[in-house]
Amino acid sequence: MTQYSIDQVQENPESVIKAAEREKAVEITRQGKQVAVLLSVEEYNRLVGEKQSGFGAALQRFRQELTEEGLEINPDEVFKDVRDRSPGRE
Repeated sequence: MTQYSIDQVQENPESVIKAAEREKAVEITRQGKQVAVLLSVEEYNRLVGEKQSGFGAALQRFRQELTEEGLEINPDEVFKDVRDRSPGRE
């Protein structure tokens, strides 16, 4: 990831914005320490767009992606023995 100091951003904001568009993200530093990240709109939309709420929705989306990619992995088969079905304490 490309780094720019705050002074460089103030002196030439256009080049920093172009770098963010080109590289998806640019790190902004103050005295050598990261203080902010400038994202391209494409990267921002990828990170926050199309969010479904909850674990169930995320699992469903994951299973759909597995099916679409043509991977022959059955999540129900993979995780069938994960739960301990022993009676527990006496």
